[in-house]
Amino acid sequence: MITVLAVLLVIGGVIFIHELGHFTFAKATGMRVERFSIGFPPRLIGKKIGDTDYCISAIPLGGYVKVSGVIDESMDTDGVDSNEPWAYESKKTHQKALYITGGVIFNLLFSVIIFMVLTVHSGVYDPSPEPIVSEVIPEFPADQAGIQAGDRILAVNSIGIGSWEDMTELIHTAPDQEILVRWLHNNQEFEQTLTTVSNMTLKGSKLVKVGLIGISPEYEHRSAGLFEAIGSGFENTWYWLKITVISLKMLATGEESLKNIGGPIFIAQLAGESAKSGFASLLGLMAIISVNLAFINILPIPAFDGGHLIVIITESIIRRPLSIKAKLRIQQVGLVIILMLMVIVIFNDVSRLFRGGM
Repeated sequence: MITVLAVLLVIGGVIFIHELGHFTFAKATGMRVERFSIGFPPRLIGKKIGDTDYCISAIPLGGYVKVSGVIDESMDTDGVDSNEPWAYESKKTHQKALYITGGVIFNLLFSVIIFMVLTVHSGVYDPSPEPIVSEVIPEFPADQAGIQAGDRILAVNSIGIGSWEDMTELIHTAPDQEILVRWLHNNQEFEQTLTTVSNMTLKGSKLVKVGLIGISPEYEHRSAGLFEAIGSGFENTWYWLKITVISLKMLATGEESLKNIGGPIFIAQLAGESAKSGFASLLGLMAIISVNLAFINILPIPAFDGGHLIVIITESIIRRPLSIKAKLRIQQVGLVIILMLMVIVIFNDVSRLFRGGM
């Protein structure tokens, strides 16, 4: 039950925010919204209020906001050539672009707000500059060597350590390699050769392999100020946006396998685990997925927001709208791409279930 509620909150919440962005900018630019749907057609249940049909549709692959005169996921061609003041085609290029990118903007702002709230709630943990171990991860090299919480790292490869940062730099540069570590425990020095484990981490704009021995520093907790929390919101959103970009780049270049792409079942598993860890963890997952959804939607792929944006730019350059037939073809290609992606991620999800993992 917890997992079901968590999935509804995470997936439903992120999709709702995305469509709310389209809806808000459509209203702000004077467009008439005919439908606000969570899920793709056919329509299941809903209620019409004013000009807008608010509904839940059958195919849970996302959602859409149907504006008068737009050929979108509904494949409706009615009023496409309308010059009525509330119709999409009657709007200026920048107004169309605002409507199309509204979902992406709201998803990113949503992520910023979540990370900001989490920072206010949890405060800030500043790492101590002293090379004193606060925690040792079980089964990692440090634990196997006998390093314990409270020990001070004195040297790595016979290089004296003055700060935690100095030590981190030396260990990170030696993934899957032997290093000589000297530490102080109860006023007695110990020295042993450890073989680091490797892990991928973001440095600058690249994912790089670093060495780890499984220790963490001492932290000092303090409350976060408002401006610091806002800065943290933008910083964390930018961090996860870079991770998303790099991950997709690795998929495109073959550095990463398509087998690692997750879908609804994978997200459900993550949501369930996050919910068990606490509401803050679940909110963090929502923020990360919101960033992912924002970036994927702005890609220049037919039927995605980025694809619509390319059409807007193209029409602005050639100074005339594309034909209805061309727009229908673009949407049809986009829907085929979406279905292909769904087949891949669902296949991966089912494969993970049979393997008994995530």
